[in-house]
Amino acid sequence: MSVREATPSAAGTAAAAPARTAPGAAGRARRNGQWWIPWLFLAPALVLFVYFKFIPMAQAIGMSVQEVRPYLGNRWVGGANYAEILGDGGFRSAAWNTVVLAVGQTAGSMILGFCLALLVEGQTRKLSFIRSAAFLPVVVPLAVTAELWRIMYHPTGDGLINQVIGLVGLGPFGFINDPHTSLASIAVTGIWRGAPYDMMIFLAGLAGIDRGLYEAATVDGASTWKRILHVTLPGLRPVFAILFVLAAVRGFRTFTEVFLLTNGGPNGSTEVVMTLIYKLGLEQSRLGVGSAGAVLLFAATLVLTVCVQLLRRRRSA
Repeated sequence: MSVREATPSAAGTAAAAPARTAPGAAGRARRNGQWWIPWLFLAPALVLFVYFKFIPMAQAIGMSVQEVRPYLGNRWVGGANYAEILGDGGFRSAAWNTVVLAVGQTAGSMILGFCLALLVEGQTRKLSFIRSAAFLPVVVPLAVTAELWRIMYHPTGDGLINQVIGLVGLGPFGFINDPHTSLASIAVTGIWRGAPYDMMIFLAGLAGIDRGLYEAATVDGASTWKRILHVTLPGLRPVFAILFVLAAVRGFRTFTEVFLLTNGGPNGSTEVVMTLIYKLGLEQSRLGVGSAGAVLLFAATLVLTVCVQLLRRRRSA
């Protein structure tokens, strides 16, 4: 091929290169000019979220400093509602029960979820089926879960759990009907439901740990426990921080299982802040005091979340 024949070909190639990059540059320009398109797709969900989440939150904050009087107009009372609910012994008892229940459910669900994640980690079909079966408590409606556990917690010897523990000579126990065991029984129900959710998040975290670290630890003669202690747990530190916040918020907002299993009884032994707020606001029509309790619960949850995030950033720095 002569030089004349080769030259136009090279020129054509050089001219074609800008032609290929031009559409990409034009696409970036269009994307920069149409930044609102993703927000357009998100708009329906955002509208619903604002209407059903942020507006009621703002209204609750407003009612917490007012005496709510339907048909008569609300009256400003300032911090009287907060002083009343903070000075109420029932609220302090409910707050303590909420903290105990949140700590028990958080610790129990995270420990059990971590153990389950270690047991079902893998890629085989059998493990996939086991993971799906273990995740079922999360997708079952909470009302159904509470009813099932209420039946199993039947306080007589004919109850399912009492029959099982009776095989080893224990029981029968009162469970949710006994003030000494009712709160622990509800915590067990919450752990049973929350552990599979934590398991799935732990599985995602385990998939991100470098397998070479396990191989190096095995070569160095580390046992299974030492590999978990020195490789798995440090690799899952961010996962533990996220799960702690999620599980703690879930524990603070416990309502349905308590409401359906005991409704705060017996003798107020399982009364939590959410059930107390429900009774104050909807049963006793003290919406201002109930709103003050809801704002305090939100503030406690917010402080916990911020503290965990600050500790996480300090450790990462």
